[in-house]
Amino acid sequence: MSVATYLKKHSEALVKDVGVEVACDLTGKSKATLGRYYSDADEHGDRFMPIDVVAALEAAASFPHVTAALADLRGVTLSHDPDRKDPGTKVNQDVVALSQRFAQLMAEYNTAISDGVISPNEAKRMLRETLAIQQVLIDVKLHLEDETS
Repeated sequence: MSVATYLKKHSEALVKDVGVEVACDLTGKSKATLGRYYSDADEHGDRFMPIDVVAALEAAASFPHVTAALADLRGVTLSHDPDRKDPGTKVNQDVVALSQRFAQLMAEYNTAISDGVISPNEAKRMLRETLAIQQVLIDVKLHLEDETS
C-alpha cells in the first residue's frame, strides 16, 4: 500500500469516526470536499486533508487516526495526553477491555476468513478493531505509568 493510500484510508476513518455531518460542521467543508480528501480515485490522488482540518476533526474524534498514521509511517509510537484519560479506570478494567476487543477482532477475522477471502469491507472492520485495541493498549500504558510513579 502506498503512503498516499495509507493516509487516505486514515483520513476516511477520521471523518467516519466523527460522522460526516459533524465533520462538515466542524471544518466548514462540504461532504464532497471531505470525500475528495480520502477518495482513491485518480483525479483526487493529489488531494489531502489540510492540517487544520485534521486538527479540528481529531479534537472531536475518539482516536487521532491521521496523526497515528503519520507516526506509524515514521516508526513512532504515540501516547495520548494524560489529562484526557478517565481517572476512574484501572489496569484491571483495561485488561478486561483489551480482552473484549481482541475477542471482537478474532470474531471479525473468523467471519472474514470463512470464505477463504478477506474482502475490503471485512478488512476495514478488522482494522477498526485493531485501532480500538491500540487505543486500549495506550490506556494500559498510561495506567501502568501512573502506578509506577
